[in-house]
Amino acid sequence: MADYLGSCLCGAVTFEMTGAFESFYLCHCQHCQKDTGSAHAANLFSTSASLSWLSGADAVVSFTLAGTQHHKSFCSLCGSALPNTQIAGLLVVPAGCLDTEISMLPTAHIFCSSKAEWDDALEAVPAFARLPG
Repeated sequence: MADYLGSCLCGAVTFEMTGAFESFYLCHCQHCQKDTGSAHAANLFSTSASLSWLSGADAVVSFTLAGTQHHKSFCSLCGSALPNTQIAGLLVVPAGCLDTEISMLPTAHIFCSSKAEWDDALEAVPAFARLPG
């Protein structure tokens, strides 16, 4: 029985994961900022979990930035971030692609020396339940 289910935005790729996550990092490195288009990536890490593609495995594309250990897997149809196994013995799952809720809080912020300036003091920014109109 799967512990977690997940999918891409268009629904073409679905997967299940069995096992536990050891860590949950919010990465502020410039590579993660570029590939998410946001202030940080939110990735869960496991050295013992197993991943099974339920559908759309042929739509999963993996990219490794030359000269780095920066890897990203994504749906070739909609571009959504997906789990990757590019580092032997390590499963990296973008938290946002999970359909199953996770109760684990982030372990830490990492690569904060590259943190976007606009990512400070976000508690002071107004919050809305949906797009303000």
